[in-house]
Amino acid sequence: MKSRGKWRSLNPYLKSATFGFVALASVFIVSSSVVIALTFDFLVTVISFIATKRSTHKKYEAMSSAWPEVIDHLITGIQSGLSITESLIGLSTRGPEVLRPLFNEFATSMTSRGNFDQSLAQLKADCAQTGSDQIFEAVSISKTLGGSELMSILRTVGTFLRQDLALRREIEVKHGWIKNSAHLSAAAPWILLLLLSTQPATANAFSTRAGVLILVLGIAMTATAYLWMNRLGKLPEIPRVFGEK
Repeated sequence: MKSRGKWRSLNPYLKSATFGFVALASVFIVSSSVVIALTFDFLVTVISFIATKRSTHKKYEAMSSAWPEVIDHLITGIQSGLSITESLIGLSTRGPEVLRPLFNEFATSMTSRGNFDQSLAQLKADCAQTGSDQIFEAVSISKTLGGSELMSILRTVGTFLRQDLALRREIEVKHGWIKNSAHLSAAAPWILLLLLSTQPATANAFSTRAGVLILVLGIAMTATAYLWMNRLGKLPEIPRVFGEK
């Protein structure tokens, strides 16, 4: 199990290195320039690594979008006569796909431990999101104190989460074309370089010290602009008020 975990952790690096090697070989065949080939090797490796990391961020966003559906399932289960525990366990088969493994672990924990508070605390730690914190905190209080306002609280939380998601999606759509334009602007000089590198004069020019310096400065400026753009376009995360103390 440990070796499998290490292999998974290395996967992004191996994929990035593979794409970088392919870029290195392809550009060298086209340009016959080691310097230009190494430059694109570095660029493609970094880009593929960022793309791999983005898949993790997409999973996080998919989890954030699924919490209103979780609330709907909980309300339906409670209204049909199920207990809070049974409703949570039922999400392992009826809930959003991205969250089913987490609720399946909760069901397994309840079967082995039989302690609702510990199992819910573990589920809350595994999810580690603002939406999940609000839901599980309401469930925990209702389970402990026997509150009769759980349904009302869940509906209020669901309305709040849906409004927040709708606002974030609207902002992301409006900023999307700006980000795409910025990506194209950052890629354009390198695409031009790749096209010009088929000419021996270009390959020879960038094989000199001055050419190498220009390539290094170009990489540095592209990286700085990309990181700055991402920082400006990143939406702030809502703090976890009910996170782990």
